[in-house]
Amino acid sequence: MASLIGVSSSPFPTQTSHLVPSRSTSISSLLQLKRDSVRRLLFLRVSCSSRKVEDAETESESESKVVLSNTSADTSISAYNWCAALGGVGFLETSYLTYLKLTNSEAFCPVGDGSSCSNILNSSYSAVFGVPLPLIGVIAYGVVAVLGIQLGQKRMPLGIGEANGRLLLLGTSTSMAAASAYFLYILSTQFSGEFCLYCLASALLSFGLFISSIKGLGSQEVQKEVGLQLLIVLLVVSTLNNSYSASQPTTTSSAMTELEYFTTEITSPSTPFAVSLAKHLRSIGAKMYGAFWCSHCQEQKEMFGREASKLLDYVECFPDGVKKGIYMANACQEAKLEGFPTWVINGEVLSGEKKLSELAELSGFTMKEITEAK
Repeated sequence: MASLIGVSSSPFPTQTSHLVPSRSTSISSLLQLKRDSVRRLLFLRVSCSSRKVEDAETESESESKVVLSNTSADTSISAYNWCAALGGVGFLETSYLTYLKLTNSEAFCPVGDGSSCSNILNSSYSAVFGVPLPLIGVIAYGVVAVLGIQLGQKRMPLGIGEANGRLLLLGTSTSMAAASAYFLYILSTQFSGEFCLYCLASALLSFGLFISSIKGLGSQEVQKEVGLQLLIVLLVVSTLNNSYSASQPTTTSSAMTELEYFTTEITSPSTPFAVSLAKHLRSIGAKMYGAFWCSHCQEQKEMFGREASKLLDYVECFPDGVKKGIYMANACQEAKLEGFPTWVINGEVLSGEKKLSELAELSGFTMKEITEAK
């Protein structure tokens, strides 16, 4: 009995020894799995939060870029609106001056001496190669005003791109600012003591347009076009120099830089021959060009006499006197006179005094006409 129990009890300890290690292994595996799950969960939370931070940073950067782009766009539109406004004011001013120039009317000058504006606006500096300067201003200011309006609305005409429109605006305003600086120099050197409100207003408008166009284009883009701007300035200054050097007449005397206009009375009586000749010369379109200070012109008139000299088609080349910057009348400049007096008879230019008999022969005046006149 004892042996049976010993034999039969021997298997139990062996079976128990196998079961204990199996439970410990499963428990350790479960603990390891739990730890891994916790680590993964923590990793997901960290990665998710880092992604949120990155997304927030990206959104803030994009928002800041949008704000900056909107700000620059608003600045450009504001600058172009200024260009349109300044160009419109300049267009009105130069239109008024063009009207005065074409109608030979006196300018209204509310500040300073009223004659100063007219003297400057009617001087030889008021035209470039024969084209009235105010008319050029009308075109320039008109172009700037239209470009400012179109760029402000981002609608360019004639298929012109926005970039080309900005460059065109910059080039036009640069040329206007360069011309204004040149005219201010002329005003200070040739018209010292004179005041021209319209000239100063036009200069301020031109400089304002130049600054506005630079703001609209941006400093970085302007730096890329410095070479083009310098070329435009050189072309403008060179053109104005060539125009004014060609239009300056030969100076007659250094002492005649300042001389007010005056008239001289003709004292000698006119003969019937002189009266008939004067009528004949006027009928065929003959002209006598002279100057109030010219003694030879006075002697020529004395040959005709008091009555006959009034019948001549006489052109005074210095109706406003002689001053710095004020030169011959346009009609005398176009005639390309070499001296005074100068006769133009049947298209022939004749310089110097002429005897009445010479004028009769040159104009085809005959004694028969004297008889008919009687």
